[in-house]
Amino acid sequence: MIRLALQEGRVLLTEDKDFGRLVFANRQGGGGVVLLRFPAKARKQVAKAVVDLATRHGERLLRKFSVVQPGRVRISRGPAG
Repeated sequence: MIRLALQEGRVLLTEDKDFGRLVFANRQGGGGVVLLRFPAKARKQVAKAVVDLATRHGERLLRKFSVVQPGRVRISRGPAG
C-alpha cells in the first residue's frame, strides 16, 4: 500500500505510526504521509480535520510527513528532503 501511494505521488492517510518509520527508513520520496492522532473522545473531528488539512495545505503535503491532532497540524520535511 505504501509503495503504491509513493509511486503514484499520493498522500497516504494513516493512524499507524509505523508508516513514518517505513518511509524514513527507506528514504522514499514521492507522495506524502499524514499520521492522524485522535483519541477516542475526538474521533468525530477526524473527517473535518482531514478536509481542513487538504484545503489549507494541499500540494504542500507532497513529499512531507505530517501529523494531525485535534487543533494541531505539524508538517515536517519528508525523507528525501
